[in-house]
Amino acid sequence: MMRHWTWLLLLLLPLSAFGSAKDSKIFPYKYVKKTLPNGLTVVAVPTGFPDIVACYIVVRTGSRNEVEPGKSGFAHFFEHMMFRGTEKFPSEKYDAILKNIGADNNANTSDDRTIYHTTFSREDLETVLMLEADRFQNLKYSKADFQTEAKAVLGEYNKNAANPIRKIIEVMRDAAFQKHTYKHTTMGFLRDIEDMPNQYEYSLKFFDRYYRPEYTTIVVAGDIDTGQVMQLVKKYWGRWQRGSYAPDIPKEPPQTQPIRKHVAWPNPTLPWVVVGYKGPAFSDEKKDMAAMDIISQIAFGEASPLYRKLVIEEQKVDQFFTWFPDRKDPYINSVFARVKNPKDMPYVENEILKTFEQLRNEKVDAKRLEAVKSNLKYSFALSMDNSETIANILANYLALKNDPEVINRLYRVYDSLTPEDIQQMAQKYFTENNRIIVTLSHDAKKGGEQ
Repeated sequence: MMRHWTWLLLLLLPLSAFGSAKDSKIFPYKYVKKTLPNGLTVVAVPTGFPDIVACYIVVRTGSRNEVEPGKSGFAHFFEHMMFRGTEKFPSEKYDAILKNIGADNNANTSDDRTIYHTTFSREDLETVLMLEADRFQNLKYSKADFQTEAKAVLGEYNKNAANPIRKIIEVMRDAAFQKHTYKHTTMGFLRDIEDMPNQYEYSLKFFDRYYRPEYTTIVVAGDIDTGQVMQLVKKYWGRWQRGSYAPDIPKEPPQTQPIRKHVAWPNPTLPWVVVGYKGPAFSDEKKDMAAMDIISQIAFGEASPLYRKLVIEEQKVDQFFTWFPDRKDPYINSVFARVKNPKDMPYVENEILKTFEQLRNEKVDAKRLEAVKSNLKYSFALSMDNSETIANILANYLALKNDPEVINRLYRVYDSLTPEDIQQMAQKYFTENNRIIVTLSHDAKKGGEQ
């Protein structure tokens, strides 16, 4: 284990200590990647951390894949249904086996993927790979089971709808996208969730389309032998049949005017101001999204002048953060501010807009840019301190591009960014016709109007 002074020394090292931009590798672990004849990808990563193994299974299917009208929410729905079990291992038996070996498992769904993950002791590798292979290939549920789970999903939606941030995101996406499936959130449209109990036959079709090896990547990281991992995956997953379905994801047309929406919240709450701009898709080659990540930190992070002004000095805002997520297709980059006094909403909005304008009109300070890039790189490097985190990081990047080297390529793009690049990307994306503003307060007035 590294001593604290060793970590401090790492933080003080220049970027060149990691090698040149051309040959540097921020992801330091050697791995073995193989693709089975059926299209299933396997990535095995010996991490050097003893005893523990993390298995993350990526299904490159999220709400983005829900292309048919009236059928939103099914990617998230199957995150629930996958725990219903099979004929061989019903849910009670599945849960009992995992409990007996002391394994921890869960799942989560986003716009572009669903990830199932299990953490366990190294001696239980075969048991876990066997159990997971069974449910991915042999999931079985009755119509009654389906309808019960559909009602549970509706309950989850209603719970989420009580969160102002989730409601803002829902309203923003619905307003910002006209054609693309990012229009609905991962939960789906409420009308579709309410109708979901009637969609049993469609659910079978959705599972048959997307729970296929060509959509799936298995990441196994930890105290492992890569040869054993590949042998076991081939044994339990090799007969899984490839599918043939490919969704036609609609392309979003350019936005032609600024959008503004207000949410009148039914209960007393502190108001929110959210300023968003249509942003680029994820890329490990182009500079666009990498520049957005830098902007998120340099202009709106906790060390930024705007954060210091609104949160610390003036104390007009008590929550302030950005949401610039990586997505397969162009998404929205947003700045969220919770305002203490509704009368200050126009002021806070204007301060955020002024910061975006400054990014367009002025180059960022070169030394500050390098500091942000260094912090981004070192924070990422130091986060990989256990096998579960390593598997999680890999899984999320593999959902975007099915290649572990995407991480190293991305950080080389970060290294290459200049003040001129940042300004150029700000000018490209932070335009009036690309803007979406959503406000929320406990009244019908917009943005603190009197």
